[in-house]
Amino acid sequence: MRIYFRLSFLIFAAAIWSCNRNQQTETIDPAEQRKADSLETIRKAEEEARKRPRTADDIQLSKELSYDKHTLEETYPYQDTTRRFQLDKIKEKLAYVENFQRTPASYAILQNRKNKNREAPLVKNYHRNEYKLISDSLGTERYQAAPLYVVGETEAPTIYGRDGALAKLLTSDTLDMVQLEGVSFEGTWETPKRYVKAIGDSVTFHHIAFVDVTNQNILTAERTGDCEWVIRSMNPATSGVHKPPYAHETPLGIFVVQEKKNKMFYLKDGTNTIHGYAPYASRFTNGAYIHGIPTQSVNASIIEHSWSLGTTPRSHMCVRNASSHAKFVYDWAKTFNALVIVIE
Repeated sequence: MRIYFRLSFLIFAAAIWSCNRNQQTETIDPAEQRKADSLETIRKAEEEARKRPRTADDIQLSKELSYDKHTLEETYPYQDTTRRFQLDKIKEKLAYVENFQRTPASYAILQNRKNKNREAPLVKNYHRNEYKLISDSLGTERYQAAPLYVVGETEAPTIYGRDGALAKLLTSDTLDMVQLEGVSFEGTWETPKRYVKAIGDSVTFHHIAFVDVTNQNILTAERTGDCEWVIRSMNPATSGVHKPPYAHETPLGIFVVQEKKNKMFYLKDGTNTIHGYAPYASRFTNGAYIHGIPTQSVNASIIEHSWSLGTTPRSHMCVRNASSHAKFVYDWAKTFNALVIVIE
């Protein structure tokens, strides 16, 4: 009898619950339901948009000059042709910078200026270039480079990584060999820790100098918000020329500003004699600096401008600027916190 009573009560309670639920369902305002569904759709769309990799179309690039001397227009005449700032390529690079910084990471820089961290071992496949220097299969020279090994293979490196190249540090830098995921280069590699400078997980790259070796100009851009960048300067520049045995072209790629010199003294070709200096020099890879007009004497006053700016490559890997613009970059681009991106 008790079992029968309990069963009857449960059936009765279930019927009441079902009736109430149906009444509640019937009383939902269709307009409110549509509104709720619409808000949920918007929320999901926004969530997907946040996850989607940024593209050049997402980049908002406006002009707010902080340095306004010797300024060039977006397109400008040069001899019998027209030169320009390649804003489409610049936006593509800015989207790349936005994307690699969206995931938290511990960053590191490859360093081996003048082989100070030891000459890199020979790669598996190498050749001598026109400068009679050993290079890997990609053309990166052994001198001043870091060796990059396939993960788990320590017999010989496969390629060289350029001094100043940016990477994400995947393992502790207390190990003899550290694992890196390239930002300036492709792939995941290992290298001895002596070639790596860890710069931490709190660094942000919101200041970028773009050097265009085709159009011989330089543009600086600063991040002001999500996918929002402003142009701080647009100026003529002179890049490095391929002219063995002394002058090298400015290498393409993404590099970190590593060192600054108020005066960068340079040697006369083929000698150990100091020939002069270049003011306000910011080094980004090997012996390549963004700097002002070189002098012909160590005691000379700073020269502001040169007719050769924005003409043809003629420097020794460096990027020559008007001296006041070099000072702007020197003050604006903080060491280990700014990038130099060289495009063609």
